[in-house]
Amino acid sequence: MPDLAVNFAGITSPNPFWLASGPPSNTAGQVMRAFDAGWGGAVWKTIGEPVINTTSRYGGIDYGPQKLMGFNNIELISDRPIEDNLCEIAEVKKRYPRHAVIASLMVESRREAWHEMVKRAEDAGSDGLELNFGCPHGMSERGMGAAVGQVPEYTTMITEWVKEVARTPVIVKLTPNITDVTRIAVAAEQGGADGISLINTINSLMGVDLDTLAPRPTVAGKSSHGGYCGPAVKPIALNMVAACARRVKIPISGIGGIATWSDAAEFVALGASSLQVCTAVMHYGFRMVEDMIEGMESYLASKGLARLDDLVGRAVPNVADWGDLDLNYKIVAEINPDLCIGCHLCYVACEDGAHQCIEEYPASASGKRIPRIIKDECVGCNLCALVCPVHGCITMEEIDTGKPVFTWKDRAREQRQQTGIAYTPSLWGE
Repeated sequence: MPDLAVNFAGITSPNPFWLASGPPSNTAGQVMRAFDAGWGGAVWKTIGEPVINTTSRYGGIDYGPQKLMGFNNIELISDRPIEDNLCEIAEVKKRYPRHAVIASLMVESRREAWHEMVKRAEDAGSDGLELNFGCPHGMSERGMGAAVGQVPEYTTMITEWVKEVARTPVIVKLTPNITDVTRIAVAAEQGGADGISLINTINSLMGVDLDTLAPRPTVAGKSSHGGYCGPAVKPIALNMVAACARRVKIPISGIGGIATWSDAAEFVALGASSLQVCTAVMHYGFRMVEDMIEGMESYLASKGLARLDDLVGRAVPNVADWGDLDLNYKIVAEINPDLCIGCHLCYVACEDGAHQCIEEYPASASGKRIPRIIKDECVGCNLCALVCPVHGCITMEEIDTGKPVFTWKDRAREQRQQTGIAYTPSLWGE
């Protein structure tokens, strides 16, 4: 079988699947049970001066039968004494020497405070350090977490402080609550970070109880913004991971909505060389990793890849600036009449929400009224295929236009030549 072992910035583990810093990695008992189930590593729940957490701290959004499509928490860092956490890290590392045990740290923004915490975490035997510059609530109001990760200069400065004394690899965890996450990735790299991890949770309010008008989760009739995670954030996380993979040379640990082996494989293809999971573990338990390992091994084998490293970043060259996309590429929708159930969702969606490229059609001999694609008008937007409830009924077929590749950048250059108006490459990411 393909080799799933990873070496992430000098941190080794038998596979790339790590517990992300959070409730599942809060105690030695949990982490050891996770390792017994097959997890390759764990990032300990963030250690700092103990806090007092609220009761009622999680909220969720369901979508149809899908429970916890989105998940929210207003929980802070570990509420357990620092020494208890460090003693348990030492015990776990003693019992599981082959597994990655990484200390997630957050302290006030003073060089001496960081130096002290780094030394204590490493003396406990942690294989690496993850600097939590991403927590979006509670801690950020105290000048920590996202308050650091939203300012490049702070990110560089504190990373440099840590690297002054660190003997193990340093990973900087990035916040998504920022316009351009790559600026912080670059700042971490400039500060000497050995790797980055992303994304942390996204600022959110999960909803309002319309009877009490209290936001959820409710604490004595009130609530606060919290961190959003779960399957719903995966597309946002993939975009940010890919953006960072195009900007920095240090390794990336991917986080955000990972629940299956295919989720994990997408993150790896977009540049992640290790993977962190939290929400899915809270939903399904530690044994979910068995399917993730088996699925990843089978996928790599089907592609003729001997190691996980052979997949890392393979999709990154296919992530282009919009201005580099081929405007002469054309696809049109095709409806399979044998699979069509005559629900007309595609017609309604196209007629009311898209480009009026589908027309109703008279009933067939079987009595079904199968819509017809107006191919000369179809713009290939994919909406009909996305709303169709029957898998494979509507496909998008490529049409050979016979035209060469032509992009917006090409068009802008032509306009410059014709009009003399200056062309601004920065508009298209050049």
